[in-house]
Amino acid sequence: MTLDGTNTWVLRAPHAREAVVIDPGPDDAGHLASIAEHRPFTAILITHGHHDHVEGAETLSRMLGGVPILAADPKHGDPLPQRTRIAGLDLEVLATPGHTADSVSFFVNDGHAGAVFTGDTILGRGTTVVAWPDGDLSAYLSSLALLSSYEVLMLPGHGPAQADCAAMARTYLAHRRSRLEQVRAAMAAGAGTPEAIVAAVYPDVDPSVRFAAEWSAQAQLEHLRRESQRPPEQLDPL
Repeated sequence: MTLDGTNTWVLRAPHAREAVVIDPGPDDAGHLASIAEHRPFTAILITHGHHDHVEGAETLSRMLGGVPILAADPKHGDPLPQRTRIAGLDLEVLATPGHTADSVSFFVNDGHAGAVFTGDTILGRGTTVVAWPDGDLSAYLSSLALLSSYEVLMLPGHGPAQADCAAMARTYLAHRRSRLEQVRAAMAAGAGTPEAIVAAVYPDVDPSVRFAAEWSAQAQLEHLRRESQRPPEQLDPL
């Protein structure tokens, strides 16, 4: 579920004294100690509240003398400013819900080049689970549309970096649209439950992750149910 594990990103502009860390990951003593070696830190930033991204945040904060944790969900930290300058970098918080309700991405610029830290909204390889009800496919498609305008380096929460965030977002959108067409066809043939959708659309899914496919199928069904209730002029033009 986490590919090679969760990526933790430590950022510091050239010649800046303090750094910032994005997604400290699990509460693993060795991992957190390796982060702390890059002190001093200004803040700990969280892309979303899944434990593999946020579990170690409070421990790391204590290790660093009470460095603030900033997150969209108040359960996980103090509020994120929409725009700020931190660790010598210009940072903008992009609301990108869908994978979870609290998912954000970070657009960071050092004055010469930019990068987007996408958390689990776009992965370095493979696809993202959108698990209803915290995951919302309608919101997710809108988030991908937003990220499709950022033609900069993409640094994800899992998997390798990618050269073009916009290109990855467009690829993800095309995949989701294609999958929705398959789900529509399955529904027309009588499939009406997540289990039936998975059997029709994901016949070769690994049994160990079938539960995740069923979560995604529930999100697809909910998205299509909403879509069927909207007047034609309000349908997503994407």
